[in-house]
Amino acid sequence: MSSSGQLLPQQHQHFQQSQILLQSSPSPSFLGKHKIPLRIFPETHKFPHHLSGGRLRGFSLNFHPVSACGNSRWFAPLRSAGEKLSGSLEPDESSNYSKEAAEILKPKKASFLTILQGANSVLPHVVIASTVLALVYPPSFTWFTNRYYAPALGFLMFAVGLNSSEKDFIEAFNRPAAIFAGYVGQFVVKPLLGYLFGTISMTIFGLPTPLAAGIMLTSCVSGAQLSNYATFLTDPAMAPLSIVMTSLSTATAVFVTPLLSLLLIGKRLPVDVKGMVSNILQIVVAPIAAGLLLNRIFPRISNAIRPFLPPLSVFVTALCVGAPLAINIRSVLSPSGLSVLFLVIAFHLAAFVSGYTLTGLLFHNTPDVKALQRTLSYETGMQSSLLALALANRFFQDPLVGVPPAISVVIMSLMGFSLVMLWSKKSEAIA
Repeated sequence: MSSSGQLLPQQHQHFQQSQILLQSSPSPSFLGKHKIPLRIFPETHKFPHHLSGGRLRGFSLNFHPVSACGNSRWFAPLRSAGEKLSGSLEPDESSNYSKEAAEILKPKKASFLTILQGANSVLPHVVIASTVLALVYPPSFTWFTNRYYAPALGFLMFAVGLNSSEKDFIEAFNRPAAIFAGYVGQFVVKPLLGYLFGTISMTIFGLPTPLAAGIMLTSCVSGAQLSNYATFLTDPAMAPLSIVMTSLSTATAVFVTPLLSLLLIGKRLPVDVKGMVSNILQIVVAPIAAGLLLNRIFPRISNAIRPFLPPLSVFVTALCVGAPLAINIRSVLSPSGLSVLFLVIAFHLAAFVSGYTLTGLLFHNTPDVKALQRTLSYETGMQSSLLALALANRFFQDPLVGVPPAISVVIMSLMGFSLVMLWSKKSEAIA
């Protein structure tokens, strides 16, 4: 018998022994469960050196060719570069064990978005709980009087400034058309809707002028910081763009809001433009600037106090939602208050729908048009009603002017987070 004929039985015997060893190795489910490297072959038992290549049980086996086998082709050469067998079997490129381990060991960087994922995750539930508690037991919030609104809003603006950085805005500024569309929705579309529903409140519902002025004032303020969080929950990639839109409208509100108020309300009630400019500077611009400067000049102090800001912001937001409703509970539950409630709901609904629809028409060729529609819907439908409430309490003698902003704080939050739950479920279904 030739030498090649004598080798074939030996190769067959080696191959059967190898198959037995492989079949006794741990199952893939065990490997996937524990994700630990396992040595199938002990050091004392090397895999047969004469196999030319193969792949088994999710592992790449690098076998060496056998010159003695001549033209015998027992195994197809499936060698992949960089795969070695030195007493142990390594996972092939298709396995994601190393990737998962790298993700686990990879340090997570603190940013504005990751901070939002903290205590702010309970914010929707807090808004609902505050609303119910204010209706059931108003004294729980009545101690938080009107004089606390401005400092509370200033604290929220300071938190925004401290948790912001230039890097969050770089990519967002590459979309000037979307930013401009959000600005138009905030300071053109919304004031027109406010003027429309304010006029309807007087002509059709016969409500007094101060209530109509309150609706118009609510439509003239800047975007709400809650819109950033709502966008983050629905479309995280759009959150920086939402932050830029809100920051831009907030920064320019120092001039735009008084002018819009004078244009829409000036003929009905006196408007102190200089006083509004000064008040917005104190409530909005100064706290945001202080947060940015502290973050840049004293980063250690910023890092020390930053973890405490999310829970404090949630607590302050709960007070700002519940207190206006509790203080104005009689006005809200009065016949005129129920009419204002209906008008405020219609106003915000029209704003949400307008932002979503107009964005779809203008950016229908954009690849992420749906996400952009949701983002601009939040930006158009949600505004800083707390700022409107602070301005109403500061510059209008009639307390009825503050009723629409007080109702708007609650309605805006409830409607916005209802859309979050609706759109998040649709996104999960598509995924």
